[in-house]
Amino acid sequence: MYDEVDSMLISVTNPKGLSNISNGRLRAKVENNDNTLTSHWFVNNPINNYGVNVNIADYVHFSEVYEGENGPLDMDYFVLSYNLEKAKEHFTDAPKMMEAFEHWFGPYPFYEDGFKLVEVPYLGMEHQSSVTYGNQYKKGYLGRDLSGTGLGLKFDFLIIHESGHEWFANNITYIDIADMWIHEGFTNYSENLFLDYHHGKEASSQYVIGTRKGISNDRPIIGYYNVNKEGSSDMYPKGGNMLHTLRQLVEDDEKWRQILRGLNKTFYHQTVTTKQIEDYISDQSGIDLSAFFNQYLRTTMIPTLEYEIKDGKLKYRWTEIVADFDMPIQVTFNNKKHWIFPNSEWKTTPILSENFEIDSDFYVNVKKITN
Repeated sequence: MYDEVDSMLISVTNPKGLSNISNGRLRAKVENNDNTLTSHWFVNNPINNYGVNVNIADYVHFSEVYEGENGPLDMDYFVLSYNLEKAKEHFTDAPKMMEAFEHWFGPYPFYEDGFKLVEVPYLGMEHQSSVTYGNQYKKGYLGRDLSGTGLGLKFDFLIIHESGHEWFANNITYIDIADMWIHEGFTNYSENLFLDYHHGKEASSQYVIGTRKGISNDRPIIGYYNVNKEGSSDMYPKGGNMLHTLRQLVEDDEKWRQILRGLNKTFYHQTVTTKQIEDYISDQSGIDLSAFFNQYLRTTMIPTLEYEIKDGKLKYRWTEIVADFDMPIQVTFNNKKHWIFPNSEWKTTPILSENFEIDSDFYVNVKKITN
């Protein structure tokens, strides 16, 4: 993935009567003397090697033009003939996806190559400009809601998630697979941003919080470098929840949106390291996030807010943390929301009652000390 070609010609020969659909745009079809057909597809942008695909079937085609941030964008759909009517209804999630993600992430990164959804016999994948689809024309993930909230059934998981990779994986690509969270954490997070755009902020929060049940904390999200070793599959739901937590720390949704858009502009068509992404977000947010990223990406510990209420005082601190971890957190007590600033040492503040709640948008554990 660290060695992306700047463009690619993909030429595929198959029996007549079938079609090959690959990345980019079709340049030519040539009929051969041996009852075969050769199609030539050209990708006009840098492409990572695992993003290249070949799909041969008896496809039928329909299309639309999306008026996007960078002008008219061709959106083409290739499906098996007996699924055509179903696909025409179901693929309406695709322009809704494009609208939401151009809002949050910036212009679709491959206007020159268009956007395709291509039906395949497997679940699907983020092939650049040629996203493959096998979610059986069901909402959710094969009909299941990964969040358990019901909100995951408001969209086709595969269309939203795999298309989200056009920005995080195909536009911004990791140099080492150990940093695969850059692809999967941000793209997991894109699911709740899709909900945010179309169904509101509360729905998006409920969804991402609901995905926490899929976090195992078996090993760190970042894998071992230089040996082709990815980290834990927690990079999906834990990565999404880490970014949702980070949105709370930024405290300004428009600023957060500009950070996400800025990532895609600054690292446009580039291969990157975790350090580049971490440093960019720290710089643009104005927050030193070194300990924050160390905590969530490089350990399996979940920050635990330990607290005690006694004699009219709230006593609190962080435990299960890395060195220098001092993330502020929003809580409710005395019938008001407050920011508190715990670290590894005990702190105290006056409290009028036993009522104390942690904002659930923060991915942390809570432990109340009782005598």
